[in-house]
Amino acid sequence: MTFSTDAAPLLGWQHVYSGKVRDLFEHAEHPTLMLVVASDRVSAFDHVLEPEIPGKGALLTQLTRWWFAQLAVPNHVAVPHQVGNAAAESAAASSASASASASASALPAVPAEFADRAMLVRRLEMHPIECVVRGYLTGSGWAEYRDSGTVCGIALPAGLRDGDRLPEPLYTPAFKAPLGEHDENISFERSVELVGTETATALRDASLAIFATASAIAAKRGVLLADTKFEFGTDPATGVLTLADEVLTSDSSRYWDSALYEADGPDRVSSFDKQIVRDWLAAHWDRTGSPPPLPAEIVERTTARYRELIDRLCS
Repeated sequence: MTFSTDAAPLLGWQHVYSGKVRDLFEHAEHPTLMLVVASDRVSAFDHVLEPEIPGKGALLTQLTRWWFAQLAVPNHVAVPHQVGNAAAESAAASSASASASASASALPAVPAEFADRAMLVRRLEMHPIECVVRGYLTGSGWAEYRDSGTVCGIALPAGLRDGDRLPEPLYTPAFKAPLGEHDENISFERSVELVGTETATALRDASLAIFATASAIAAKRGVLLADTKFEFGTDPATGVLTLADEVLTSDSSRYWDSALYEADGPDRVSSFDKQIVRDWLAAHWDRTGSPPPLPAEIVERTTARYRELIDRLCS
């Protein structure tokens, strides 16, 4: 897999890793801190697509900051973010400090060119599990249910439709595959084998609790949180399980318009996320070889939906 990254040299920062949509940097003088830069790259079906979605990195970073401020849970944002806007400053003020001894004035500066799409974070020992929570039957879960009546091996009642609310949210973890490979859905028992009973249980319980809180917040704003995925790490300084990476963004979650959903018409699962990209790709690519480039119309519609979700949630 090849794609452009933000790996160019930054004053004081050294590039250490690029995922499908984010780039990671470390600072020689601040070994407990890292810089996460959200790119404009977009991925679907474990492939990075072309072209990029203009402004996507800034929009998703804005949404992550907003959710960190709403959730009031331990998180990895170090701070303060030097972005010069009230929303980011509010999120920064609610975030934990990078370490007991570090002061805001001692923190390294976020490069100006990435200020609107970068987060200064604590270095964590990341767990190799994507913590997926599903509140509704859709996507790959719906495809499995049609074939076997299950989602990630969990049996569900007969007669459910695409988009139906599940009897209760399901925790369906996945093993985070190396870059370029497909993530693997796993059972809770397999997650215990990977990280131990205590950590696996904590990951499940935290994910379900955060999903419930976020769902209630979104519902008050006319938005349904259909599903999402979280990532967690352990803070090596404290041993505390810590919410990390992007949180409840349009890339890591499915959001639907509640009014359209309740109307139960043909558009009841109208998405505020990159489902537009997934749907177009599924209709125009058989998943062999390289995916085709996205048409300009799909890029523009995706950007518009990202913006509309932020307007709905954050205003």
